[in-house]
Amino acid sequence: MLFSDIQIIDEHFQAKDHQWVGTRGDTIAYVGSCAPTEDFGEVYSGTGCALMPGMYNAHAHAPMTLLRGYAENLPLQQWLNDRVFPFEAKITDEEAYPATLLAIAEMLRFGTVSFSDMYYFSDARAHAVIESGIKCNLSEAALSFTDTPYSELPIARVNEHLIDAYHMAANGRLKIDLSIHAEYTSNPALVEAVGQLAVERGLRTHIHLAETQTETRECAERHDGMSPAAYFDSLGFFRMPCSAAHCVWTTADDWAILRERGVTAVTNPASNLKLASGIAPVAAMLDAGVAVALGTDGPASNNNHDMFQDMYLLALLQKGASGDPCAVSPAQALQIATENGARAQGREDCGAIKQGNKADLVVVDVDQPHLHPATDLASNLVYAAHGSDVVLTMVDGAVLYRDGEWPTIDVERAEAETDAAFKRIIARL
Repeated sequence: MLFSDIQIIDEHFQAKDHQWVGTRGDTIAYVGSCAPTEDFGEVYSGTGCALMPGMYNAHAHAPMTLLRGYAENLPLQQWLNDRVFPFEAKITDEEAYPATLLAIAEMLRFGTVSFSDMYYFSDARAHAVIESGIKCNLSEAALSFTDTPYSELPIARVNEHLIDAYHMAANGRLKIDLSIHAEYTSNPALVEAVGQLAVERGLRTHIHLAETQTETRECAERHDGMSPAAYFDSLGFFRMPCSAAHCVWTTADDWAILRERGVTAVTNPASNLKLASGIAPVAAMLDAGVAVALGTDGPASNNNHDMFQDMYLLALLQKGASGDPCAVSPAQALQIATENGARAQGREDCGAIKQGNKADLVVVDVDQPHLHPATDLASNLVYAAHGSDVVLTMVDGAVLYRDGEWPTIDVERAEAETDAAFKRIIARL
């Protein structure tokens, strides 16, 4: 496909007018200020449109689409223990599959080309990812409330199965990560074992970290005054690249650990606001040299997968919380939502419109009342655009959403099966 005479967000996350971008196979093969001489197939007119890199949702729980609107107006621990955990215990793989497909359809509709998903029902999730064409770093959340050795826990067999069956499947679109749910749902032996397995198998990791003040305080009480970041570091968990979701209650000492260990802090502004967990100190983390990416979290605490919404909140919250109107520029917000998420997933040739990168591209209809005048495209995308302004989402050169159609997903069926699954689960509670 050739995107012709179109505004783009370039590799430096600045707006550039009158550009031509050509894709061949799964790659961006041409970026230039004039029409190429070679044929790229279909010509997509850039009139009234803008082209931006696809978004990378760096922390999600896709099957929790089943819980959208179910656990409302509760603090985190009550939300988890009274509503979420009992509901999750009743979900089956057959019910998680359509919910995952529906989540993927929603992500594609809103311009997301890849997501990092920590949850359960991993075969169902993997099949949905492979069939849909989206990219994903998938992990099964490890929990343990006993002293049972890791090798004797079901998660040990699940992880080995996932690695052998799915790691780098679908031409690398699907990757397997290893995850610990959180400090408060695990023990040191489990953390050490999973961290060691990550080293041995060369895998990335994914955790919840310092999401609430209570979590951070109780971690210190349990572990000789250590913060969650210091605790995981003391057990060698950060030897492989890690995505640490939330990082709300972190300090300068934690940021030094994250920076030195190459940990990406994944901020989830909508979820953290909804659960009253707080506001992650993103501006300070950026100043400290910490890599930051963006995630939606699950639909039970957001309640959607619209990364434009989270990008908007990210930028505004940092200005308000820091008292600095210059905190998190539009270019920084766009990079956090795209390229930084790609790097957190180990996808170094993704996340920016650059020749040689993967063709993960999103077309936004900018001929809308709320996007005029077009003073600055980057600012409009961050502060004024919505996920519903997306009209095309391309992953590895394949169009997976276009003008209300999903070529790889039967959305009506996914909606109907997810609704039916929710009713069955409620009846079993």
